[in-house]
Amino acid sequence: MELHDLKPFFRLSADINYQLVALTVDSKSLLGIILERMKLPGEKHSILEETVAYLVDIYHNRRRHLGAQACIHPLRATALLARAMPEPQFLDLMAVLLHDRFEDFKPARDASSITEPVDDRLKEIFNRMTDEDRWFLRERLYWLTKRPPETYYQYIGRMLVESERTPETIRVKLADRLDNTLDMHMDIEEAFAEVDFFEQMFQMLFLPKYKGFHTEMPHPDSHSMNGAQRLYQLFKNITLISLIRQKEAAGHDAIVRKLFDHLIHASIKEAQRIALHIFAYHQTDIPRLRELMIETMLYVQQGGIDAVTPPTVEQRLDGLLVSRFNDPNKPSRNKKLAELYIDKDLMVEASIAFMVIFYSFLNDPHFFVHGISAQGIQPE
Repeated sequence: MELHDLKPFFRLSADINYQLVALTVDSKSLLGIILERMKLPGEKHSILEETVAYLVDIYHNRRRHLGAQACIHPLRATALLARAMPEPQFLDLMAVLLHDRFEDFKPARDASSITEPVDDRLKEIFNRMTDEDRWFLRERLYWLTKRPPETYYQYIGRMLVESERTPETIRVKLADRLDNTLDMHMDIEEAFAEVDFFEQMFQMLFLPKYKGFHTEMPHPDSHSMNGAQRLYQLFKNITLISLIRQKEAAGHDAIVRKLFDHLIHASIKEAQRIALHIFAYHQTDIPRLRELMIETMLYVQQGGIDAVTPPTVEQRLDGLLVSRFNDPNKPSRNKKLAELYIDKDLMVEASIAFMVIFYSFLNDPHFFVHGISAQGIQPE
């Protein structure tokens, strides 16, 4: 399974969801899907089964943004991590299964509850583990849990400092972000899967009589996140990857490197899908699209993506990260994203600029966006 492709991801989601909607959820079958039928020795496999059952029960009727049952996220993130491993590793799997437990349930969000779980069922699961495994799991969960009033930048920066001795924590965070990056659609198949994005760009740029990108597919209903909301998720990936690069935290662990690269590839593909959607349904004026592409190319060549920039009147992409994505107040940020969604020209430029950033991560092992730090985002 290519971890950054939507088609196998949709299949994995369907397989997990099929088990979740059963009258009686079978944790053994769910874990079989997650681990692709691989088994851990003895008691460890049984503990994983009980943890899966525990998550299904505590999340109960909670839903994700697009409507799926909330527990599908930790289960599917665990499946993605398992597929990145040569063989399943118990502590990693337990950490990714429980990575959101202490953020999602407010009565248990204080620091002490991470080392001493407040509900009896989780205590029983912990008590079945060896003293050593229990200690290391609590440590990883403590690092992985965002603690109010931390910002996202502070949280990632702290996690990377604390995990210098334990890169396995970064594995969990990357699997978490990979699942969130792929989980922005409720389609049964990938839109424009057969469309070559770069072929479309080439024809727009070089063929004076090119008529544009047309599709017979109707415009999708609003059961997926819109393009601006998806760009925000890609912005979070840029932040995470930049902070990992600054700490040089991806170079010494093969599983971290694999997930790191898959997250970059998934982000590139998502940025392409956003642009293709606009080409097909919204901004279909080819001369205008050509202007936008050339303007973005010149901006990139002049170093516009190398660092966080302040807003300016002269260049639309200046200040994009600061003015559109960085607001810590969620209602205010959503308003700015809604304004961005209406501005299709800026959406085109932003999606292409994001693609260039992610390709730069792939092509230059030292590249990161300057101005992003554990203290926040600041124009340079």
